[in-house]
Amino acid sequence: MTQNSYLAIVDWGIGGLGIHQLIKSRLGNVPVLYFSDTGVTPYGRMSRAELIARLNAVIDFLRSRGVTHVVFGCNAASTVIPLLESGDLKLEGIIESAVRLTQRTQPRRLALIGGRRTVLSGVYRRALAKRGINVEQRIAQPLSALIESGDVSSDTLRRQCQAILAPIKNSSHILLACTHYPAVLPILKECVSPNTVLIDPAAELVNKIKRWPLTRGGADIFLTSGDPQKMKTAAFKAFGSKLKRVDQVTV
Repeated sequence: MTQNSYLAIVDWGIGGLGIHQLIKSRLGNVPVLYFSDTGVTPYGRMSRAELIARLNAVIDFLRSRGVTHVVFGCNAASTVIPLLESGDLKLEGIIESAVRLTQRTQPRRLALIGGRRTVLSGVYRRALAKRGINVEQRIAQPLSALIESGDVSSDTLRRQCQAILAPIKNSSHILLACTHYPAVLPILKECVSPNTVLIDPAAELVNKIKRWPLTRGGADIFLTSGDPQKMKTAAFKAFGSKLKRVDQVTV
């Protein structure tokens, strides 16, 4: 593995595994270091100063592992990327790709569901407004926690989806501003009008990643600051990902 092209995906939990799966299917033998940070307070609940400090610590840790390209699957983390101390690392978030893809769809009536920090930051609203697109935003905070626990089909999850989506169910397009949400895509589709298009920006992000000069060959590594067994269980239930080995690390 060369020292100048090693890719990492960072997410508070398992949401970034959807991006990982797309990288594996589209880029093949690009090795990935996946870091789940469930051992700390959820990123969306941290103050901005706390989040910046934590992500800088994560970046330093990844640099020590030889990582040179970092993808933040977490929307909350992506809101503060310009404020991070990246040094010589290439940092990329999900938000830019989401905005670019949304613009191409030319939505007639656009809505968005996301975590509290993502919505209240206004980052999507401002970026889309610059492109002449208005967006109606809904905080969908319970969904990521349910999915992180491995719940992708319970009555509780279904009721939450119905309540969150009811005011926007007739939108022409709904942007999924959290990488956890594609894990419950069938339920989300049940809660909106048949013609509503749900926008998942993961593929757009991977299209950008594939232009990077990444190393080929080598095994994927899965690390967490939390509980490895919980990560393995949730990964399988939510995304069907069978993680043979997850190592716990202190960051």
